[in-house]
Amino acid sequence: MKARQVLSIIFISASTAVASLWGYNHFVSSKTYYYSQDSSKVPANYARFFDGEKFGSGGPVDFVDAASAAIPATVHIKTKATRTVTNNLPKNNPFSDLFGIDPDDFFGNRLRSIPEMASGSGVIISDDGYIVTNNHVIDGADDITVTLSNRKSFKAKVVGSDPSSDLAVIKIDAKGLPFLLYGNSDDVKVGQWVLAVGYPLNLETTVTAGIVSAKGRTLDINARQSATPIESFIQTDAAVNPGNSGGPLISPDGKLIGINSAIASPTGSYAGYSFTIPVNIVKKVVTDLMKYGAPQRAYLGIRYLPDNASDEQKKQEGIKDGEAGVFVNEAPADGAAAQAGIKKGDVITKINGSTLNSAADMVGQIATYRPGDKINITYLRDGKEYTVPVTLRNSAGTTDIVKNSVLNRLGADLETLNKKDATSLGVKGGVVVKSIHDNGVFSKTRMEDGFVILKVNGKDVYNVEEFRKTLETTSGSSVKLEGVYPGYDGSFTYPLNLNGGQ
Repeated sequence: MKARQVLSIIFISASTAVASLWGYNHFVSSKTYYYSQDSSKVPANYARFFDGEKFGSGGPVDFVDAASAAIPATVHIKTKATRTVTNNLPKNNPFSDLFGIDPDDFFGNRLRSIPEMASGSGVIISDDGYIVTNNHVIDGADDITVTLSNRKSFKAKVVGSDPSSDLAVIKIDAKGLPFLLYGNSDDVKVGQWVLAVGYPLNLETTVTAGIVSAKGRTLDINARQSATPIESFIQTDAAVNPGNSGGPLISPDGKLIGINSAIASPTGSYAGYSFTIPVNIVKKVVTDLMKYGAPQRAYLGIRYLPDNASDEQKKQEGIKDGEAGVFVNEAPADGAAAQAGIKKGDVITKINGSTLNSAADMVGQIATYRPGDKINITYLRDGKEYTVPVTLRNSAGTTDIVKNSVLNRLGADLETLNKKDATSLGVKGGVVVKSIHDNGVFSKTRMEDGFVILKVNGKDVYNVEEFRKTLETTSGSSVKLEGVYPGYDGSFTYPLNLNGGQ
């Protein structure tokens, strides 16, 4: 009996000791503390912290390595443009008869050149000197100078530009250059650390840090230079100022995740938010410009309700509160969407299985494809979900490669002067400017609809094709157009810069 009591005491003592050791190791040694929350449950928003994967690309707070990778590959771009202005008075005008003087003597020279200087940033993307920057940094430039972080300078030439996405590729004659590796902007998460690098306010290379505060933002700023803008910005609070445009946004592991393009500011200087073109759009546009000389823009072929539509507009279209997706306002019969069966009133919710939270998301995703590419579109109709394959098309409604033409930059509808009107004007031929669009080179002059182009740099042109060939073989970017307006006496001269400036 006594033996049993002794064994019981020994067992209880041993159990107590084991429990004490386990409790010490579990609660004290591991520094784990419990409050009123149920420790056996993990909130859904913390799932990624415990699934064994690295969470996003947050990484350490030390950005030394990332900065050292980005600085040598970030360049300072300085441009010079010569803007030519004219009084646009006809050579034979009523002022001469009225005052008996030459209007050039009265108003000064008919043509005057005004130099304009600007600067921005750029990113080296290859060791042989290809650089990506913003279109608005080099738009209209006659002279482009690129300065590396080691202060070596080079003259650059434009490889191609895309006003729709506000991207451009330039080239310098150099070898063995440091360059940034592409990241993946689809993997960028709201809340992760990012760095902006550039030459703000004409300072030397400057690095700032912040976090991604939103994705899929649209500002309608590219509409200033394109009738078909692409906007699906990454929004950050990294400090960006004038001069940062065209510089890189990088992740803590030094990868390029975007090109800094704009700021939201009431003053013109940094006020808290900056906006970046996602690198997945950059990669696609850069490849197009280098391979084809022109962006190969894919279109889904729909008109849709914008993200900033009012509650009244949504109500009129029958959109319920909180309903996610892109509402189709119209699906033209010759468009890619209509051919796949998508109709007005449908709500597009996914592209290739990826959920769309906004129209900007859709624009950003479509911008990474080319005409002829096939994608899967998921949409809602009458409460039911459908998924259909869609073959994207170009702006002409085909899947052909779009070639770059100097006429595309003019921003106007042109046609050859017919024989009857040519006889009436006493000329052999010419090119009629039927209409001038809001964006393009012609819109930066005082030219009006109906102008008949007769000469380019003093050389006669008789039809649209001859006009195109003459422009493309002209040395330099500055040209002078001469012509007439039917019903008005005298001739008119319009100087313009084929790279975009007047």
